[in-house]
Amino acid sequence: MTTRVTVLHGGVSAEREVSLATGLQVVAALRVAGFAVTPIEVTRDLGAVIAALQESAPDVVFNALHGRFGEDGCIQGVLDWMGLPYTHSGVRASSVAMDKEAAKAVFTAAGLPVAASRVVSPEELEANDPLPRPYVVKPVNEGSSVGVAILRDGDNRRTEIARAWSFDHRIMVESYIPGRELTVAIMGDRALEVTEIDTGHIFYDYDAKYAEGGSHHTLPAPVHHSVRAQAMDIALRAHQALGCRGVSRADLRYDDTGGEPGKLFLLEVNTQPGMTRTSLVPEQAAHVGIAFSDLCAWMVREARHGP
Repeated sequence: MTTRVTVLHGGVSAEREVSLATGLQVVAALRVAGFAVTPIEVTRDLGAVIAALQESAPDVVFNALHGRFGEDGCIQGVLDWMGLPYTHSGVRASSVAMDKEAAKAVFTAAGLPVAASRVVSPEELEANDPLPRPYVVKPVNEGSSVGVAILRDGDNRRTEIARAWSFDHRIMVESYIPGRELTVAIMGDRALEVTEIDTGHIFYDYDAKYAEGGSHHTLPAPVHHSVRAQAMDIALRAHQALGCRGVSRADLRYDDTGGEPGKLFLLEVNTQPGMTRTSLVPEQAAHVGIAFSDLCAWMVREARHGP
């Protein structure tokens, strides 16, 4: 009997367009893999989403949503309520990973290397520098580098940023780590590879991630062999510390400004990484011999509900 898979994509977050692109690629890949696939474009009408899920009667839901309500435990809770197995992490891991303050507490408790940080209100940011410059300001509950800015010496945008803040009232302020951007994909209990991301931008921002030609990926990353092993170990330990399942991706900064081997810092774990053919996770999977359709099929086979 053919497995029925419903793909949720779109959503209502700032990453809606990314999710739509992911969904289209996943639908095509799953059909190649032999599944009966029904796509559902998610909107703010949750009742309509639930009705569409009931009508499609899937054996498995492929969660291709990104950002708020899609990867923060909200849709996962709905699917748990409905008793539907789904891809990626459950409610608890999804909600903790999406909350940068909570995730950093988990990483610190697990002994993983993280940058110094504070969580402040917009009023506190407006009043004073929370950390020595340079530092990074970012929303606590957004992905894809939405709302991220770097404040260096002489930069007078602090007041402007604080007064225009439109996200969660909490602002994560983090010491800026110089050096290089690395990322590691996790597939179950396996770290796939280390990719270096070169953008030409000040940091790996939204445009660098999603605009055509916005970034260049070097796979495997040209780093010291001990750093490669350490990056893969950090990513796997972070995945396990959060209680993730299926696929995740850890983003790291590598400070090699004093020479190699340098020092690694874990930035965050993405429990719903992009899944187009040219996204970072599928690139790493292909590098180790796993075709995109096989990767998507594996995710379907690993799907379940619950914590």
